[in-house]
Amino acid sequence: MSNLLALLGSLLWWVLYGSIFALFFALVAWAVLRWAERCNVVFNRVYLACLLWSLAGMLLVVGVAAHEGMLRPPYVALIASTPLRLALVLDMLLGALLLWRLVPRADARRIRLASACMAVAAVTAIGFGAATSLAG
Repeated sequence: MSNLLALLGSLLWWVLYGSIFALFFALVAWAVLRWAERCNVVFNRVYLACLLWSLAGMLLVVGVAAHEGMLRPPYVALIASTPLRLALVLDMLLGALLLWRLVPRADARRIRLASACMAVAAVTAIGFGAATSLAG
């Protein structure tokens, strides 16, 4: 019973932190997409894509950290590791695909793939900058 409660608690925190990260990511991505597309984009869909992206990204990073055996601070060695860099590239590709497929413009057309890549690059640059400043 305690294992089940621990699993449910972990899932609850995973979704809670994922939604907090997704809101921040969605605000940045929405601003970049409005600028890149030069028209309105649907914020709810940007948030949905960012929520799926952040949940998958958290699984990737925790999976790499568990594989490397670096689940406790300091995280400087984890940030410099090659598997984490490959996971971040995979995470960026996933984010670009999710934004491109899920986010429509106000005129019901899909956003351009280049705009999705630009939004993902902006979110990743801000997120990686925050992560490296907090880890060091």
